[in-house]
Amino acid sequence: MSNDITTTSSTYLDSLKWQENQVSTEEKSDQLTQEDFFSLLTQQLSFQDPSNPADNDQMIAQMTSFTMAEGISNLNSNFESLASSMTSNSALQASTLVGKQALLESDTLDLNAGSDAKGTIVAQEAVENLTLRIEDSSGQLVRSIDFGAQSAGAIRFEWDGKNSDGDDLPEGEYSVKAEGQIGGEFTSLPIATFKNIESVNVNGSSGIIINTKEGAVRLTDIAEIA
Repeated sequence: MSNDITTTSSTYLDSLKWQENQVSTEEKSDQLTQEDFFSLLTQQLSFQDPSNPADNDQMIAQMTSFTMAEGISNLNSNFESLASSMTSNSALQASTLVGKQALLESDTLDLNAGSDAKGTIVAQEAVENLTLRIEDSSGQLVRSIDFGAQSAGAIRFEWDGKNSDGDDLPEGEYSVKAEGQIGGEFTSLPIATFKNIESVNVNGSSGIIINTKEGAVRLTDIAEIA
C-alpha cells in the first residue's frame, strides 16, 4: 500500500512539473479565443444543476456578447490595417506637391524669372481706396498698385516684376503691404502670397505638413495650391 502511494505521488508530481514546463515554454495570451469560450460554455453546461438548468436566453446572450466582442476586435484590426494603408497612400500623394506653390498668409512676395508674382488681399469688409505697396529689401517703394473700391472677399493681384517706370526688377523677395479705407479709417489688410513647397511630412496626428521657407503649415490650412 505504501509503495502504491509513493508511486502515485511521484506520478502526480511529475505531471505537475510537466505542466509547469509547458506553461513556461508556450507563449501566453490573455485574449480569449472562440475555442476558449466554447470550452467554458461546455464546462458551464456540465456543472449545471439538473433541477435548475441554464436559461436559454442567458446562453444566447453570452454567445451574442462574445460574437460582438470578437467582431469588434477584428474590426479594430482591419481599421489599423486601413489606417496604415491610407498613411502610405497619403505620403505618396503628398510627395507630388513638392515643387508646387501654396497660398499662405505672408507679407513677402517672391519674384521669379518668367512668371508674375501673385497673391490675394483679404478684405473682411468693403474697402475703399485700396492700394498695394511693393517694397524692396531696403524698404524702398518700387511699385504701387491702386484697386480703388472693392467689396468684401478675396481680391486677387498679379505683379509683372516691373517698377513704376516700367523697368524689370531683379528676382528675389519683396515686401508687400495692403492699405485701404474701411468705415472712414485707413487700415492694413492681410495678404496671402504663393510660396514654393520645399518638402512635405506625413504626421499621424496632424496629417500632411507642408514645409516652405515661411515655415510648416498643415495642408488643411492652405487655401490654394498652384
